[in-house]
This record gives sequence, structure tokens and C-alpha cells, in this order.
Amino acid sequence: MPKSFTTPHHGIMLVLSSPSGAGKSSIAKALLEGDSNLRPSVSYTTRPKRPAERDGVDYTFVSPDAFSEMIAAGAFLEFAKVFDHYYGTPKAPIEALLAQGHDILFDIDWQGTQQIAQHSRGDLITIFILPPSTQELERRLKTRAQDHEKVVFSRMEKASDEMSHWAEYEYVIINETLSESIHTVRAIIRAEQHKRARQMGLSSFVTALRTGQ
Repeated sequence: MPKSFTTPHHGIMLVLSSPSGAGKSSIAKALLEGDSNLRPSVSYTTRPKRPAERDGVDYTFVSPDAFSEMIAAGAFLEFAKVFDHYYGTPKAPIEALLAQGHDILFDIDWQGTQQIAQHSRGDLITIFILPPSTQELERRLKTRAQDHEKVVFSRMEKASDEMSHWAEYEYVIINETLSESIHTVRAIIRAEQHKRARQMGLSSFVTALRTGQ
């Protein structure tokens, strides 16, 4: 009889996108807390650091000049300008984590997703998170109490454009209940990990089963 076999899998690049306030950050936090093999992609940004944020953990905060130098050096897998500030995914740390067999979680917009797709080598999973209604999206933005009223208004204006890209994603989740949305994303991850092409060593295991080894 072959030994019990737990199939290692190729690293997955998991993208969560949504309009601001739809809940992707809360979903991402829960996923990271519940899966030690899932690592966050820490973006570089030129926007100011919020009081509760930690440099190098939530984002790596850099000057516009430093960000421009990284663009020129080809150091980003993707980058975009959002609400007057730049955000970008550094290439080297992502490649290192994938080489170590980790799954990586990306919290990026549709523009970044399109750029990441060019480097994914078939291991990209894309999920778009929608709010249950426009009214609920506005309520969530206002109750976060992190942004000024004019910023909330700007985010609501941009939300329509962001949501127009939902059909470019493989999976779409309407985040009506946070716990259910988290459960759904976890189910997607598990299903993707069990795709035949991602299961390393499966051929040898099946051969051993067939020959009674």
C-alpha cells in the first residue's frame, strides 16, 4: 500500500479586487489569519501613511521620486495611479515567495490585475468583490471614519467605473455577509489547489496506487 499522500501544489497568485468599501480588506485579513501558507503581497505606495498602518507590513511607503526610480528600473509586476497616489507590486519579493511554495494574496485594482496576468504563468486566480447595493457601499465608506467626506464622495464616483470590470474576473462574490464571503473565497482556494495541473507529484502517487507499491 502506498503511504498517505498530501499533495503539494504550485503556488497560487490570488487577486482580490473591489471598489473601496466593498469588503475585500476584511476578507483578505481573515484569509491571511487562517492560512499560514498564504502570504500578503505588500505594495509600495506614495500615499501618506494612516495612523494605524505599519510601514513594510501594510504598505511600503516611499516618495514619488523613489517610486519613479523603481518604475524606470522595471522593479514592479504592476503599478497604477489611484486617487492621486501610486501603488505598485514589487517583483523580487513575489518571485521569492512563489519559489518557496507560498500562495500569495494580492489586494489590487483591475488595472493591476491585467498587468499581473502577464506574469502569472497560469497560476493566477482572480476574484471580484461586489457590495450588495450602492447604499450599503456608501454606508460602509462613511462608517470607516478614515476618510474626509470629499474622499468618500470621490470613492463613490469611482466605484461605478471599477465595478464595470467585474466580467474580467474568474469569480464574482456579492459581499452581503462577511462570514459567508470569507467561506466562499476559502472554498475557491481549496478547489483551485486541487486542480490536477497544480498538484505536484500526483502522477507518481497514482502510479504507486496502480502497482500496489
